[in-house]
Amino acid sequence: MSHDAMLAALDERRAHARQMGGPDKLAKRAARGQLNAAERVDALVDPGSFFEVGLLGASGVFEADVEATPRDGKITGFGKVEGREVGVVVNDFTVKGASTSATNSKKMGYIRRTCTERGMPFVHIGESTGARLPDAMGSKGMGQMLGNDTTQFRRMRDTPWVAAALDTSFGSSAWLCCCADFAVMKKGSIMSVSSPRLVSMAIGEKVDLEELGGWRLHAEQTGLIDHFVDTDAEAMAVIRRFLSYLPSHNGEVAPLAPVPEGSGEDQERILDVLPERRTQVYNMKKIIEILFDRDSFFELKARFGKPAVVGLARLDGQAVGVIANNPQVGGGALSAEACRKIIDLTVLCDSFNIPLIRLVDTPGFVVGTDAERRGAPGHIMNFMNATCLTSVPSVTVLCRKAYGRAYVAMGGGSHNDAMIAWPNAEVSFMDPVFATSIVHNLTAGQDGFEEALAHIQKDLEIWDMARIFSAQDVVKPQETRAWIIRMLEVQRRRRSGGVGQHLMRTWPTSY
Repeated sequence: MSHDAMLAALDERRAHARQMGGPDKLAKRAARGQLNAAERVDALVDPGSFFEVGLLGASGVFEADVEATPRDGKITGFGKVEGREVGVVVNDFTVKGASTSATNSKKMGYIRRTCTERGMPFVHIGESTGARLPDAMGSKGMGQMLGNDTTQFRRMRDTPWVAAALDTSFGSSAWLCCCADFAVMKKGSIMSVSSPRLVSMAIGEKVDLEELGGWRLHAEQTGLIDHFVDTDAEAMAVIRRFLSYLPSHNGEVAPLAPVPEGSGEDQERILDVLPERRTQVYNMKKIIEILFDRDSFFELKARFGKPAVVGLARLDGQAVGVIANNPQVGGGALSAEACRKIIDLTVLCDSFNIPLIRLVDTPGFVVGTDAERRGAPGHIMNFMNATCLTSVPSVTVLCRKAYGRAYVAMGGGSHNDAMIAWPNAEVSFMDPVFATSIVHNLTAGQDGFEEALAHIQKDLEIWDMARIFSAQDVVKPQETRAWIIRMLEVQRRRRSGGVGQHLMRTWPTSY
């Protein structure tokens, strides 16, 4: 074969692969407002940076499927996000529903292993039907496709993993979301173990799409998804934003970002948000917006475990994790779901060398028969364990109420590198009203109750804790930002170059 003929044959094969599922299927996607796999790649990575590997991959199981499986249904390669390398897998639903088979499993495995070994984030854009049939059927199919890659679902948090559940996300698309450090889902999509059709056959009744794996289920009940968007383009933008807070691997610190103009100005506004009355609720998110760099707070799991607020932010350009109580929901009492949410953020930050800032205003943990059925003691102890294993710099701010075991789990006592309090902070074993009833056997309205309550409340004030140096300082709310910035400079891990011990690197990503 001549050189010209040989090169022409290669060009022909490349062109066939890039057609994906063909013009008809691509046109139907466009009409529905869905980006195709190649368009998702373009929206995800910096322009012109995508370096594809495996373009000529196709079915390696049945010869008759070769022509119908360009790229074997998955686009794989490397690209740059804000100039930093990432490994990318994007499912192409126009090719056999992006179902998993032998060749594309090898392609995905190659990207994951390269990301782990070379220190770069791994991004999986999911839209798939699950395992390809009949490829996986029978002992030969199982032996060829399943169980041959021991790294497939092993998370040691060497590098950040990010995943998206778009439209139909069954099988591997769901698995990778559950393994990821950050997962985004498009509203109107479905993420579940198997398709509604298969589940309906298995249980003998029709299954509702939304109930099986809709976005509200995952937003409010499972907590498996961290962020929700309306479009494919928004999903790619959110992934890019998340990665901007993270280092490329766990052996380095996150990049510094420019400090937006106006950040830190008018800290006096905190006093406008914080009520003078101890029983009045307020919006902790408004205080977070004032404390941290302008527009930098990136909230995670906003509709799950709502007595807590968690997310990533920047403080004088440095990426930090934020854990806060939310007095607007149950007074900030921590539910089992709130504990899970806080643990997830703690593990993420500790695994990738991101300092933690905790803003405490909680009366304790949610109690009652329902809480016990949800396994509250186990979740509380998981919370305590994560707090005890934290090895990144952490600063605790006692904003108002800090009662009982929740005070410790939220970074009280010695479970921090520094702890400060606002002058209105209250610290005790339990709420003073309950304590008055138990200690003095009095209830509200009885003679002597108010006097006894006032005496107990006096003991709650922060001054005694400051006097014995259990808190490093008492600061005005408007002084908090500057104090934390300076303390994080002091607490920088100089001996290790900012790298923590990563004691939670094997903590489950979903439980």
